[in-house]
Amino acid sequence: MAKFLTTTSINYLLEEIIKKATKNLILVSPYLKLNARIKELLLYKMEAGIKIRVIYGKKEMSEPELAWFAEYPDIRLYFSENLHAKCYLTDSYAIVCSLNLYEFSQVNNHEMGVLLSRSEDDQAFADCFTEVSMLMKRAKEIDHSPDLDAETSAFDLLTTANLAKKVGMRTSDLENAFLEMGYLELRGTNKYLTNKSKSLGAKFRKGKYSYYFLWPNDLSIEVGEESSKESPFISMLRRLL
Repeated sequence: MAKFLTTTSINYLLEEIIKKATKNLILVSPYLKLNARIKELLLYKMEAGIKIRVIYGKKEMSEPELAWFAEYPDIRLYFSENLHAKCYLTDSYAIVCSLNLYEFSQVNNHEMGVLLSRSEDDQAFADCFTEVSMLMKRAKEIDHSPDLDAETSAFDLLTTANLAKKVGMRTSDLENAFLEMGYLELRGTNKYLTNKSKSLGAKFRKGKYSYYFLWPNDLSIEVGEESSKESPFISMLRRLL
């Protein structure tokens, strides 16, 4: 049976259905500004092989948000100009609500919605799934993958995501290792290359939608002597690079 949701329960159950997604995850929200927790969950599910699609609308996405999505082209983006609906859907559950997937709304606004279960609300869930599928068909898919230039054509440079895939790490773990080792630095919420990483041959590039980093395919990192206080990220890199 459908359940009525308030702001608090929408936020809680949104995280729960993302965590429990087994094959597909579709997020429909006119306005997008993802908080750190949602980003962390999306990366975890992406790296677990879950198909993630995000439909947004009303206006172009902000540069910082596009910058984040540009790092993860496996998350497919769609733009629907007249979108006003908000719906968060997996193979088993759907939240239909007034809440935008926008950090300010999640904290400050009074929202309402309903939770549909595929097993208990089969017809309503099926109707919701059909409507979202039609919406996605009509929407314009956004190519937010990096615009790799000629210098990468010989496969001598890899994006962070491709380097992570090559060494068998999650992208977020590799980024954490690079931050800890001083190859990336945070300024506010954005990451930047350091002189240390540039000396290794790492490069910064601005693509069509945002920026990305390129790393040498044969990257060899000196991580110093092993320490009992060494983080798991560094230990992993020590074994893989």
